[in-house]
Amino acid sequence: MTLRLMVAVSVAVLGSLQFGYNTGVINAPQKVIENFYNETWLSRYDMPISDTTLTSLWSLSVAIFSVGGMIGSFSVGLFVNRFGRRNSMLIANILAFIAAIFMGFSKMAYSFEMLIIGRFVIGLYCGLTTGFVPLYVGEVAPTSLRGALGTLHQLGVVVGILIAQIFGLEPIMGNDSLWPLLLGCIFIPALIQCAALPFCPESPRFLLINRNEEDKAKSVLKKLRGTTDVTADLQEMKEESRQMMREKKVTILELFRSPLYRQPILIAIVLQLSQQLSGINAVFYYSTMIFEKAQVEQPIYATIGAGIVNTAFTVVSLFVVERAGRRTLHLIGLAGMAGCAILMTIALVLLDRVAEMSYLSIVAIFGFVAFFEIGPGPIPWFIVAELFSQGPRPAAIAVAGLSNWTSNFIVGMCFQYVEQVTGAYVFIIFTVLLIFFFIYTFFKVPETKGRTFDEIASNFRQAGGESSTDKHTSPEEFHSLGDSQV
Repeated sequence: MTLRLMVAVSVAVLGSLQFGYNTGVINAPQKVIENFYNETWLSRYDMPISDTTLTSLWSLSVAIFSVGGMIGSFSVGLFVNRFGRRNSMLIANILAFIAAIFMGFSKMAYSFEMLIIGRFVIGLYCGLTTGFVPLYVGEVAPTSLRGALGTLHQLGVVVGILIAQIFGLEPIMGNDSLWPLLLGCIFIPALIQCAALPFCPESPRFLLINRNEEDKAKSVLKKLRGTTDVTADLQEMKEESRQMMREKKVTILELFRSPLYRQPILIAIVLQLSQQLSGINAVFYYSTMIFEKAQVEQPIYATIGAGIVNTAFTVVSLFVVERAGRRTLHLIGLAGMAGCAILMTIALVLLDRVAEMSYLSIVAIFGFVAFFEIGPGPIPWFIVAELFSQGPRPAAIAVAGLSNWTSNFIVGMCFQYVEQVTGAYVFIIFTVLLIFFFIYTFFKVPETKGRTFDEIASNFRQAGGESSTDKHTSPEEFHSLGDSQV
């Protein structure tokens, strides 16, 4: 670990902080913003807004962020191969400034449409960021630190959520006069990142493999590694480049058509779905409402408590991911979340009969968040970059990002309606999904800890070669393939 590497990763992770902040910021001031919607509607139409329209507008305000994210994540490949990883992050900040203007001035303009447009634009930015940051961090990090540094993306996300929850408190900015500033202050980290990124190096992998600029790549590696001997890193990249030259150009359709990429892209998609359909965003978006239904006193402070747990266990994951391995932590996280979802259901069902169940609901939500950050939170983001070589990696990240944001949108848009129908049993749906993801991970996902990018890709080339000759690969054989040294 060198200072130059740490600075480069930290500056990149400011984009992750923005993603987390804009995920969590809409939660705490819900009632204040709904009052603004009502006042705006009243001033336009001389009548209060109906409950149905208000619910629809609020769900749209929450979920439009994910629509922007879908489009942004799918566009990652258009930027990173043309402008490079670092410059793509720099360009994307234009969207953050535009979104800050729309949301920050929406109240002054008496326009909830401006707020919704601002949420869409910042969603575009965050969709791009969720592709740019893991890609950049994965390519500048040495193999031995790739998992730990990859976890920093998720740490940035959860710190952003926690900051949003604290700033969203009524005495700070979650009040009638300051909520536009709460939504619009996203220009500050964007400004810091714009000032700092020009001093960060471009990805050496991009310079060598995409631009064929070996001298620049070597110079960047020396600065990042803090040593003059970077032969091993260069050799690894050259081997990956040679392998890439043997591959034809990989399009998104080719990822699904080719036996070589079909299995890793399905794994990447399912891992992203396991993150979003686990129910975690139901907690992030609507935790205050859930705590209110559980009759918790001061629900906003319980929500902040969940944010603190969220951050603490991301740090735990940071230190154990290179020891325990990606697959193991993901399995532990999924199993723990399923158990906590069952506890949450029990607490909500028995709440009217046993008053102490409100405390069980707090414990269950805190446990749910903790287990999420052990595995399903950080691992799907950086493992996608590990599953693919340089050629198909941008396309794979775009597909995985689209899967993540699509499922994010489904949860954000539908949770309130599903909760109205299912009541206390809403988390049973997530329990069933978590059990499915656990089984899939157990049988299909290989361990990538300590493997170089080319070694991991070689494992799938072997599996793809077998499938192309119609040989059957059992789950046990595939795991030994994923865990073996090449």
